[in-house]
Amino acid sequence: MFDVDWLSLAVPLAYLGILLGSLATFSSLYRKRKAHKAASLEPWFSAHLQRDIYFSLLHIEPSSNEKKIPDSIFKASLLRRAAEDIRRIMALRSQKQALAMLLQRGSVGDDLWQRFQRAEKEMEDEVKDVVSEANAYVPGWGQTIFQSANEMMNNEMYRKRMEEQASKVEEERKWWDKKKTSIQEGFMKELEEDSSATKTTATPVTSTTTKDAETPSTTSPAPGASVQGSDDDAVLVEAEAASSTPNSPANKKKKGKGKK
Repeated sequence: MFDVDWLSLAVPLAYLGILLGSLATFSSLYRKRKAHKAASLEPWFSAHLQRDIYFSLLHIEPSSNEKKIPDSIFKASLLRRAAEDIRRIMALRSQKQALAMLLQRGSVGDDLWQRFQRAEKEMEDEVKDVVSEANAYVPGWGQTIFQSANEMMNNEMYRKRMEEQASKVEEERKWWDKKKTSIQEGFMKELEEDSSATKTTATPVTSTTTKDAETPSTTSPAPGASVQGSDDDAVLVEAEAASSTPNSPANKKKKGKGKK
């Protein structure tokens, strides 16, 4: 059998032990420091008010004179909590891709990415807690609670939009009334200007027409004179015609007087 020189092996074994011990110490210190740094980072979201309200309702202990809180209030509070969880999950999904691209380009630091990952982990735990609480109230409700919360959230959004539109309708009505009054005033001014212009152009035309109407009455001959002249002319023509005809009774009388 070969004799083993333990003294020569002790040095490398001690070196390996010291190296492994230092690595273990360094890794534990690094993990503790990383965990402390992650805990000291600012949370991604603000305080979860709906969750705090739900937990405060759970910890309320009614006195002997007070009635017990009904389960409907706990269920309503849990629905509000689930609706807030949906909003936060949708925000995380919409921000994840953009944040990953910025991290690859080096535009943001690792601290921001750690905050985001911690928020994702917290939301996963939150969803599991909500599902377990819903199943505790009604078996199987955990599968549909987020669907009900989503419908409730959509109804709230529609109600807010309707209120905003109603407020805008009143403003638009006031604006339209002002515009309508201004348009009416403009039309009235134009009508007044047109009427004044027509009056100024109509006065000389009437004076000239009255003068033209008066002139024929002064220059036209009297109707009696024209009729008298025409009768005299007719008498003269008849006398000439009678004198010119030989067989007229006037000529016969003249001849008879001449014979006598």
